[in-house]
Amino acid sequence: MTLGAFSWVSLYLFCLFNTLFSFERCPTCLEPQNLTAVSEFLLLGLSDDPELEPILFGLFLSMYLVTLLGNLLIILAVSSDSHLHMPMYFFLSNLSLADIGFSTTTIPKMLVNIQTHSKSITYAGCLTQVSFFFLFGCLDNLLLAVMAYDRFVAICHPLNYSVIMNPCFCSLLVLMSVFGSLLESQIHFLMVSQLTFCTNVEIHHFFCDAPQLFHLACSDISIHTILMYFIGAIFGGVPLSGIFCSYTRIVSSILRIPSTGGKYKAFSTCSSHLLIVCLFYGTGLGVYLSSSISPSLQKGAVASAMYTVVTPMLNPFIYSLRNKDIKRALWGMISRIL
Repeated sequence: MTLGAFSWVSLYLFCLFNTLFSFERCPTCLEPQNLTAVSEFLLLGLSDDPELEPILFGLFLSMYLVTLLGNLLIILAVSSDSHLHMPMYFFLSNLSLADIGFSTTTIPKMLVNIQTHSKSITYAGCLTQVSFFFLFGCLDNLLLAVMAYDRFVAICHPLNYSVIMNPCFCSLLVLMSVFGSLLESQIHFLMVSQLTFCTNVEIHHFFCDAPQLFHLACSDISIHTILMYFIGAIFGGVPLSGIFCSYTRIVSSILRIPSTGGKYKAFSTCSSHLLIVCLFYGTGLGVYLSSSISPSLQKGAVASAMYTVVTPMLNPFIYSLRNKDIKRALWGMISRIL
C-alpha cells in the first residue's frame, strides 16, 4: 500500500519536471526599465560568513543522512514485520516517505551550493523546489490528520475499529491525501509561475519559498497573496481542526476510563503521534509568527530549518523510542541482517 502512494508521487514528479523544463516565460512586465528575463535566483542561505560554511555543510549533511536512514528503517520495519501490518503503522510508513521527500526538496541543493561556493538556482529549479515543498509539506499535514482520525477510532470506537479502518478505506485516505497535496502544490506552482520579477533576485533563504518569491515580484501580487492565505486556511486549517476535534474526543473518552492503568494505556497509544503533531505545528507556526514579529530575514531562514530539517529527522526517533512494536521490528530486522 505504501508503494501505491509512492507511485502517485513519482508520476507527479515526472509530469512536473516535463512541465518545468518546457515552460517558457514572458519577460513582459509593468515596468520594463527595471526588469530582466530572470533565468536564476540567488539563495543567500543561512549565513554569509565563509568560515561557517564547512560547519553548516557537515551539520546539515549529517542531519539529512540521519533523516534518510531513520525514515527508511521505519518503512522497512513496517513492510517486513507482519505484526505491523495495521492502519497505524501503514500511515506511519507513508509519513516517513513524505518526510524523506520533504527533506530532499531543500537540503541537497543547499549542500551543493555550499560545496561549490555558489548561491544560484535556476528559475526552473526554483519553481520545482516550490512545488515539491508544498507537495510533501501538505502531505505531511494531511497524513497527521489521518493518523489523528485513526487514533480517534481506535480509542473511541475500539469494537468497530477493524471494520471502520479496513485496508480499502486506509488506502483511500492516503490517496485522498496525495491528491490533495498535488492540488495545493499545483496551485502554488501556477501562482509563482505567473509572477514577473525585477532585477533583484536575492532570496534570503536556503530554499525557494513562495512568500519570498512574492516579495521579489514587481507585478501585482494582491490576488496571489489572498489566494495563498485562502489555500493555507483550507489545507492547513482544516486538517489542524480535524486533529483538534479528534483529540478533544480522545481526551474525553480517556477521562471516562475508571482505572488509572487503563487511562495510561489508552493515552500511550497516541502519545507519539501527539508529540509529532506538536513538533510539526509548533515549529511551523513559530517560524511564521517570528517572521511577522521580527524583521530579520536571516533569523527567519534559521527558524525555517526547524520544521524543514529537524522535525523530519526526529519523527522516526519519537516513534521508535516510544513504541515497543517498532523497536522489536527494528531489532529483528537488524539481527537478520547481521
